[in-house]
Amino acid sequence: MDEKRELTSVDIAALAGELGQYRGAHVDKVYLYPDAELLRFRMSDYDRGRTELLIEVGENKRAHIADPDRVPDAPERPPNFAMMLRNRLSGATLQAVEQFEFDRILTLRFERDTDSTTVVAELFGDGNVAVLDENDDVIDCLETVRLKSRTVVPGSHYEFPSARFNPLTVDYERFTERMGQSDSDVVRTLATQLNFGGLYGEELCSRAGVPYNQDIEATDDSEFEALYREIESLSRRLSAGDLDARVYYEGDGEDRARVDVTPFPLEEYADRDSKVFETFNEALDDYFANVDADHDDRGESGTGRERPDFESEIEKQKRIIQQQQQAIEDFEQSAEAEREKAQLLYANYDLVDEVLSTVQSAREEGHAWDDIEATFEEGAQQGIDAAESVVGVDGSEGTVTMNIGGTRITLAADDGVEKNADRLYTEAKRIEGKKEGAKEAIEDTRERLEEVKAEREAWEADDGEQEEADETDEDEDIDWLARSSIPIRQSEEWYEQFRWFHTSDGFLVIGGRSADQNETLVKKYLDRGDLFFHTQAHGAPATILKATGPSESPDDDIDIPETSREEAAQFAVSYSTVWKEGKYAADVYMVDHDQVTKTPESGEYLEKGSFAIRGDRTYYEDTPVGVAVGITCEPETQVIGGPPSAIDPQAETAIEVEPGQYAQNDIAKRLYREFKGRFTDETFVRKVASPDLIQEFLPPGGSRTVE
Repeated sequence: MDEKRELTSVDIAALAGELGQYRGAHVDKVYLYPDAELLRFRMSDYDRGRTELLIEVGENKRAHIADPDRVPDAPERPPNFAMMLRNRLSGATLQAVEQFEFDRILTLRFERDTDSTTVVAELFGDGNVAVLDENDDVIDCLETVRLKSRTVVPGSHYEFPSARFNPLTVDYERFTERMGQSDSDVVRTLATQLNFGGLYGEELCSRAGVPYNQDIEATDDSEFEALYREIESLSRRLSAGDLDARVYYEGDGEDRARVDVTPFPLEEYADRDSKVFETFNEALDDYFANVDADHDDRGESGTGRERPDFESEIEKQKRIIQQQQQAIEDFEQSAEAEREKAQLLYANYDLVDEVLSTVQSAREEGHAWDDIEATFEEGAQQGIDAAESVVGVDGSEGTVTMNIGGTRITLAADDGVEKNADRLYTEAKRIEGKKEGAKEAIEDTRERLEEVKAEREAWEADDGEQEEADETDEDEDIDWLARSSIPIRQSEEWYEQFRWFHTSDGFLVIGGRSADQNETLVKKYLDRGDLFFHTQAHGAPATILKATGPSESPDDDIDIPETSREEAAQFAVSYSTVWKEGKYAADVYMVDHDQVTKTPESGEYLEKGSFAIRGDRTYYEDTPVGVAVGITCEPETQVIGGPPSAIDPQAETAIEVEPGQYAQNDIAKRLYREFKGRFTDETFVRKVASPDLIQEFLPPGGSRTVE
């Protein structure tokens, strides 16, 4: 059994109820762990003290209150997204936690003074977190979404996905109608048409005593009633917060591992070992804090290096493909069914028009819906064709359901035949759109399947000699892109707080990210022998080409090659507003360290981050902008960025960018996806080259990749 990685709609319904108990908690700080796509909200609750809320939208898709002893250490550098949340939420109060419809979407609303901020956690698909203002406009989001059906980008009005059918609020008539519209078996209908998913679809069948694979047509009224009673029972328990959380296990002894967590005990898991928890949040925390370790332990071979379970992953991807293929078929059938309904309306135009006209006339005369239904029933007894075709009338929805040629069609009573037919054609197009999305998804899954197969081949070719490969002669050329596993080698250097790169001659170049950093660089790090570069453009970084390191004695006699000087000049112009303005070149000047001063002339005023230059300047005219971002694998594993002539030789792989239309955040994500595609070890890319780390090396303003 595959371990659970995502919360179900039922899980989120239970979770939202429990999290509602934390209304009134105050936000102290927000952290983002980019590698795991994990958000951490550190809050203070009057009754409970320190409260840690985790939301993860990466490989695991979860949300829950965590034990403070289990939360990861705070990242050393808060990414931009985390800083934005801190600015919005520090001191804010949690006011509401809700599930959107019956979807895998959790919304958290915070208020501070007169400001309102909503955090939307999309715990499905690729996962996403969007932060909304009081008008539900997107302030920022972890991932931009641009689909035919919806768009989620900073500055846009947030669009929820199309509302899912909510089986927890449906009445019996609507339940039987929806079930009766299916041409599949009971469990698949519960799973897909009623949105319960496979596990809870099976659970409802078990509790109701209805066979999983029984065709809907073979299901009688008593079985429908039994299923509906179980749905009502589930709904009541969720509404009342009547939970009895469980974590389920598989295996024995050292092979015992967590495989699922549920808000209630399930009959489907009656033969499995389980542990009871006081709250669902505690169960979720226990499960997700330990599930990875459980399965890592089970995979240990005792040889010192774990072989990934390629076969299980391959089978998993094959199952996903089968499910996606079935979904495509279902979408095709559903779309065709809607088109056929529309065609039936036109083929029986007079009959449908008579029914709709009768309802409209009766409503205009003030007749109640019950009276209208009784009139149709009386007419049916008299053998009137139009009346016989009417299956039911729903006043609450303003609809009339007809049986035309054995097909049930629900119509808006206030509209004519044409509008009802158009609505059906529109629904068919919407379903066709979902089919296209499923086709794209299946291609992604097929690519992942091939990736896993390639990883297996690479592992087997390696023949268990990975560690020996790590100890090979330094002169040997290692194909890091093809390696299935790349060791992480990182150390933190003093200059990484600034913009930086090493020239092709090995000299360090550092530049300021702000006026404060420009000030610090000149006051603290500009030494004898160093060269200072700058452009006349506003907001340009103070750029220093270091002759020596901070622990070395400054020396005026060090000869810095012209190539390094040209690269420093290109660095200075690329990270100035020249790039932001979409220009491709500008003049840069160079001076010696002792020509830069903070002492103004009489009557002169220098702003923070500004300096006075004394004496002659050496100009690099029409210096072209140019930046490359790359990943190194030895001696350090890290992202680097700067002039292409310096970065390309140092990086295992690099991508060049130029001024363009994509914002920093978007181009960083594009580069991240491209790097993931180049390395066999995608995990390595996630660890050392997250979008936030890439963004640190991108110039201000828009960019695009150089073709």
